Amino acid sequence: MHTYVRSLKQLFEKNANPANAGPMKKYMRDQFEYLGIKSPQFKVLVSGHIKENGLPPIADLGVITRALWALPQREFQYLAVSLIGKMDKQLDEDFVVTLEYLITHKSWWDTVDTLAGHPVGVMFKRYPKVKTKYLKKWRKSENFWLRRTTLLFQLTYKEETDFDLLCDLIRENLGSDEFFINKAIGWALRQYAWKNPTAVKKFVNATKELHPLSKREALKNIKH
Repeated sequence: MHTYVRSLKQLFEKNANPANAGPMKKYMRDQFEYLGIKSPQFKVLVSGHIKENGLPPIADLGVITRALWALPQREFQYLAVSLIGKMDKQLDEDFVVTLEYLITHKSWWDTVDTLAGHPVGVMFKRYPKVKTKYLKKWRKSENFWLRRTTLLFQLTYKEETDFDLLCDLIRENLGSDEFFINKAIGWALRQYAWKNPTAVKKFVNATKELHPLSKREALKNIKH
């Protein structure tokens, strides 16, 4: 085990709180085990560890995050996502392979959405060839978490959002009965509506096949 992973594992296991673990597991529909470390304490522990040990070498980040992903408690996956977020400006284009692995393993909204909205968004903006290759692959994937990622990677783009692309991606997913796809469609539209409510409202009104959940989410912050 990588020494950086070992030190994090020891730190977090030492601060486990079994009284919190049960409710946290239940909240996530019993899909993952938990140490019982809530967000405020999690942030303190991560901050303290980085202050003492620094961030890991960027060359080791892939190995470290995959090792954290392999550990049973969900806090270790949150650690991996946190480290990637703190180092996303250093990621080279090959790290997209690791991101794809993390998105498609132990998949749930709590990790996928953060990865989609931040490191994937950052990487697709920085590396157009990576965006072209992986967007083409992911948008047609049978794995709906990858398709959800294509819908959400522009969440932080604001006025730089490629709205035509977003609309095309949404149309490709129309008719889906997957909650996480329909929710993502609404979320992406709602986010862009902060910048261009007219365009979002026009698209929603013109797209009759839009799922009611998507429509409701998209128009949530638009004055009617």
